[in-house]
Amino acid sequence: MIIFAHRGASKAAPENTVKAFKLAFEQDADGIEFDTYQHESGIVVFHDRTLTRRARETGYLLDTPWQSLKEMDIGDGEHIPSLSETLQCVPSDKWCNIEIKHLHDVTSWVRDVKKAIKQSDISTSKLLISSFNHHWLKSIALMWPEVKIGALTASYELDCTASARALNAYSVNIALDAVDKQFVQTALHEGFDVFVYTVDEPRDMLMLKEWGVTGIFTNVPDVALNVLSH
Repeated sequence: MIIFAHRGASKAAPENTVKAFKLAFEQDADGIEFDTYQHESGIVVFHDRTLTRRARETGYLLDTPWQSLKEMDIGDGEHIPSLSETLQCVPSDKWCNIEIKHLHDVTSWVRDVKKAIKQSDISTSKLLISSFNHHWLKSIALMWPEVKIGALTASYELDCTASARALNAYSVNIALDAVDKQFVQTALHEGFDVFVYTVDEPRDMLMLKEWGVTGIFTNVPDVALNVLSH
């Protein structure tokens, strides 16, 4: 089972920071997952629309100049990283799931991601792009057909692989609260990998392993590795 560190090793270090990403790989996670916004100055790695929870500042992420964002402490002296800084943390044999929270221009987004990849060691074959906005994913897939697409969902639709089929996706990334064994069997049978988020409890990890899921997103990759190795 593939273990993605959700926002890095985010139980032990501030989420979506270089520290959390490096720690995830020190803990032998198979990959990392993180959230991105297309800011006017480039792609930044952050989860929330507002700065309140992480930076204890007022205002919106996208309204704040990049220089100001870089100077904010979001825990343990860590700052908000750019996509390029984040990808440079990823070893060549590890997975990377980029979740898109916001983008305004697909052409420049694809250009910027490709540029960041060239500045890193990561393999495009282990890069997964996901979003709840499947229109963005469709546009990205048309412009960049070789990239892997993860159809992100928090629901179990009546036709549960419809979006994945429409996107020619590599995987379905589904919420733990929505998934069941039948969903997993159906998606795998139709040729899609199944990744489940966010899985922090050993009991759930073992259940999903029994169901045959391809991988999980977890805040505690060290715990997952220990539980799933037995």
